Amino acid sequence: MTDVTRVNKKVSSPLSHPWSAKADWLQSATGILLGLFLLLHMHFESSILLGKEAFYQVVQLLEGGIFSSSGHGFPIVTQVFSVFMLLVVMLHAALALRRFPTQLGQWRALRTHMHNIHHRDTHAWFWQLVTGFILFFLIPAHLFTMILNPEIGPHLSAERVYHDNAWLLYALLLPAVVIHAMIGLYRVALKWGLSSRRAALGNVAKALIIYLLCLGAASLITYVFIGSELGTPIQPFVPKK
Repeated sequence: MTDVTRVNKKVSSPLSHPWSAKADWLQSATGILLGLFLLLHMHFESSILLGKEAFYQVVQLLEGGIFSSSGHGFPIVTQVFSVFMLLVVMLHAALALRRFPTQLGQWRALRTHMHNIHHRDTHAWFWQLVTGFILFFLIPAHLFTMILNPEIGPHLSAERVYHDNAWLLYALLLPAVVIHAMIGLYRVALKWGLSSRRAALGNVAKALIIYLLCLGAASLITYVFIGSELGTPIQPFVPKK
C-alpha cells in the first residue's frame, strides 16, 4: 500500500499545481485552433484538384487580393500567418510536453499497460503521442519554408513540391498531422463534455482521418504531376483573361 501511495503522489503532484488546469485549457484551446486550421488548410490546398485557375483564385483571396489594385495577393500575408501558426504550435508543444514520457521506464510501463489493457482511448493517446513527436520536427520545417519562401501558386507550389523535393516532407507530414489532429479533436470533445457519445465520435474521427488522407494524397499527387510538366526556370501561373 505504501508503494502505491508513493506512486500516486508522484503522478498526481504535477497535476495539482495551481496552473495545471489553466495549462490543460490552453493546450485544448490551441489544439482546437490547430485542428480547425488543418481542416480549412487542406481544403484550400485541395482546390488544385479543381484546376490551376481555381487554386490561383483561392490563393489571391487568402492573400488579400481584393485589397490590391492589381488583384494580386500579398505574399507577406502568408509569412505573417506562418509566423503566427509557428508560435501557436510551439505553445501547444510546450504544454503537451508536460505529459510526455521522458524516461525509459515510463515508456515500458505505457507499453505494458497497452498490452494488458486493450482500451481504445489509451491506444489513441499513444498514437497521438507518437505523431506529436514526429510533428515536433516536421511542422517547423514546413512553416520555416513558408516563412522564407512564401510565394504560392499552381506553378510555384508545384515547383516546391516536385523540383525542390518537398513531396518527401509532405508525404511524412500528411499522415502524422491528420492522425494527430483528428485524435486530438476527438479527445478534447470527450474531455470537455462536448459529446458523450464516445463510439459515434470515434467513428467520425476515423472517417475524417480516411477522408483527409485521401484528399491530401490526391492533392500532393496533383502537385507532383504539375511540377513534372513544368520546364525551368519556373514561370508563375497567369490565368487566362
